Amino acid sequence: MKKLLRNALRSSWFQHAVGFLAAEWLRFVWRTNRFTFEPGGFDALYERVERQMPAIFAFWHGQHFLTPFIKTKDSHKAKVLISLHRDGEYNAIAAERLGVGTIRGSGDHGQAFYRKGGVGAFREMVRTLEENCNVALTADVPKRSRIVGLGVIMLARESGRPIMPFAIATSRYIQLDNWDRTTINLPFGRGAIVGLEEIYVPQDADAAKMEELRLKLEGILNEVTRRAYAIVGRPEGAGHD
Repeated sequence: MKKLLRNALRSSWFQHAVGFLAAEWLRFVWRTNRFTFEPGGFDALYERVERQMPAIFAFWHGQHFLTPFIKTKDSHKAKVLISLHRDGEYNAIAAERLGVGTIRGSGDHGQAFYRKGGVGAFREMVRTLEENCNVALTADVPKRSRIVGLGVIMLARESGRPIMPFAIATSRYIQLDNWDRTTINLPFGRGAIVGLEEIYVPQDADAAKMEELRLKLEGILNEVTRRAYAIVGRPEGAGHD
C-alpha cells in the first residue's frame, strides 16, 4: 500500500493535477483580496521597479506563493528558482501555469550546493538576467528560516543587477508549524505588497562587504514582512484563520 501511494505521489499525472489546482487556487485568492501597494501605491511602486529591471526579486521561504502575481504585464518576463525536490515539481507546474518560467536547482550554498544542482542553477540565473529577464528566489536557504544565504548576494555581485526585497501578506491565512512558517493565503480579505528598498552589490565586493549586504537584506526582508502584515491588520503568526 505504501509503495502504491509513493508511486502515485511521484506520477506525472498527480504532480500536474496538484500543480494545476494550486495555480487556480492562488489565482482565486489573488482576485478575491483587495491589495495595497507600498510605498506610494501601485503606480509609484511599479514605476520604480520597472526602471531597474531586470532585477532579482527576493522573498522569505514560506511567504512566496503569491509572488507570480507581481508580474502584471506580459513585458515583465520572469523566472523563479525552484528546488529539484518532489515538492518543487508541484511548485514548478503551478508557476508555469501562472506565466512564470522556472530554473531548477538548489539555493543552498553549503555542502549540498553541488549535488543539488546549485552551480548549474546559478549560471542559468546569471544568463537569465543577461537576457533581460527577472529572477525571483527565496533568500533564506532550506532549514534556516529568515536567515539570508550568500547565494542571492553572489548573484547580484556576478550579474550587476539589483536585489529587490518584497513581502506579500493577506489578512486571512493559515500558517503551518514548520521550519519556514509556510503561509497558505486565503480568499476574501485584504492583501499588501511591500518593497521598500533595493540593494546593489558592487562587483568588487569582498567577503566583509558581502556579509554587510547580506545582513542588510535580512533586515529589509524582516521589515517589509512586518509592514505587510501591519497593513492587513493581522500580525504574522496569529494562528489559523
